[in-house]
Amino acid sequence: MITIALFEPEKPANVGNIIRTCMAFDLKLAIIGKLTFELSDKAFKRAEMDYCIGYEIKRYESIDEFLKAHNNDEGYFITRYSSLIYSDANLVDSNKNYFFMFGKESTGIPKNVLNDNYERTLRIPMCPNCRSLNLSNCVSIIASECLRQQNFNNLATSEVIKGKDFLKKCCN
Repeated sequence: MITIALFEPEKPANVGNIIRTCMAFDLKLAIIGKLTFELSDKAFKRAEMDYCIGYEIKRYESIDEFLKAHNNDEGYFITRYSSLIYSDANLVDSNKNYFFMFGKESTGIPKNVLNDNYERTLRIPMCPNCRSLNLSNCVSIIASECLRQQNFNNLATSEVIKGKDFLKKCCN
């Protein structure tokens, strides 16, 4: 199982988009620490649509509490300060539990946590003068790479809702 862990996310729309991504990719979501918004915030509700119905979001008071609960998982911390590129991580074993921690939009994951876990940090390459990417985009990039390495285990690789021949049927 893959868990996306968000440390003190600040923007409800990002969290809503991440919920949608987690639902689509069959990922677990954990939120660590305090939120700067209510989960019922209007922007959050608009972004999440109906994806949150029945979807469990696990809450943790602190990073230490999260790490203790996930001490058997192979975990990675996503940061611009890493020298390891995300696509270089070996994520092929779909029988392992993985977690990917992302920091708050304004300051990221606390620097002491990154320093203590530096060998497990990953970065997304970007232009040298760019400070960061949108949080929900980062989650999608990392999750997609992990799932790609696992051959999209348990995910539909063809259209199942309308049928694989939908375009041929509707366009003829």
